[in-house]
Amino acid sequence: MTSPVEPLPVPGDPLGELRALAAQRETAGMQRTLRPRAAHDDVLDLASNDYLGLCRDPRVIEAGVVAVRSWGAGATGSRLVTGSTELHAALEHELADFTGTGAALVFSSGYLANLGAVAALSGPGALVVSDALNHASVVDACRLSRADVVVAGHGDVAAIERALSRRTADRAVVVTDAVFSVDGDLAPLAELHAVTRAHGALLVIDEAHALGVVGTDGSGAARAAGLAGEPDVVLTATLSKSLGAQGGAVLGDPVVVEHLVNTARAFIFDTGLAPASVGAAHAALTVLRAEPGLAAAARDRAHDIVRLLRDHGMQPSAPQAAVVSAPMGSPAAAVASAARLLERGVRVGCFRPPSVPDGVSRLRLTARADLTETDLARLDAALGAMPRSTGT
Repeated sequence: MTSPVEPLPVPGDPLGELRALAAQRETAGMQRTLRPRAAHDDVLDLASNDYLGLCRDPRVIEAGVVAVRSWGAGATGSRLVTGSTELHAALEHELADFTGTGAALVFSSGYLANLGAVAALSGPGALVVSDALNHASVVDACRLSRADVVVAGHGDVAAIERALSRRTADRAVVVTDAVFSVDGDLAPLAELHAVTRAHGALLVIDEAHALGVVGTDGSGAARAAGLAGEPDVVLTATLSKSLGAQGGAVLGDPVVVEHLVNTARAFIFDTGLAPASVGAAHAALTVLRAEPGLAAAARDRAHDIVRLLRDHGMQPSAPQAAVVSAPMGSPAAAVASAARLLERGVRVGCFRPPSVPDGVSRLRLTARADLTETDLARLDAALGAMPRSTGT
């Protein structure tokens, strides 16, 4: 079969190359489009990161509304000028207490929290060792840090130790997701910490998909691994997943937070998180602390989803948090399967290159603590209408 003819950029057309690249993505089944959803629809949402079902909780919504009425629609400036409010300080105190860390610093997104932490704690002349499957925000943080970067195989503690033992840099940082966002597996945090401590390095753990889900009370993977409060452990987190709001945070020793306030460009030069998001996240954290069973409920629903996928001939990952990954045969198969499920009223995530490496396209289903038996029956029926040949 002959390959399709690729369109060539037109001389003098500054957008010609972009059109050519779009055509290549379309041919490969990798073109992305925005699909705005309605405020209310009759679709079962298994694609969002609202793991505890708190995004629409009336207590969380009301707290956001109260914050807007008290403080206005925006923070009005960077955190070092006018963007720090009493709301921000209260949320930071509660986040630090919940995760067992000494201090917290709220950013306007989890993405910026990773950029700020990794770049400010490393920099030129330092070594950063990063897991191969870390989130894109961690990858970009490594690139922007201007440090020497070593990418270690996924979960390969021995490879990380080799990189640290060979280093010539005075400073070293090891960075890993706690729960990996696509596959849903848990990093070997205790082993990683033992290695980093032995080599005098910092361990940065992205708790984005662990906070609210991992641990008996949802206080995160680092605390569950016995690492809470260790001076050489720094956590990053998002407020947009289990806490149902928006924003991010870095948590660790007060010395770390002070350093970020003074050096993290993603913090210094960014407008502070809007009051509505701060108030909503604080309320969600209050709910989680009052209802610690939410974490176990989310994990239980993930196991229910795995059981249904296996019943229908798919081979999902064993869940260690709320993320369930189901490998597909190709990018086209992943897209088609996600579309088929949506036609039957179930929305799932669809991951294909470049979000994941070639050959590992997959559906990603995310559990929620508030999923009901009726919801699971709906998923079961939708899966029953899918051809089994799409999976691997």
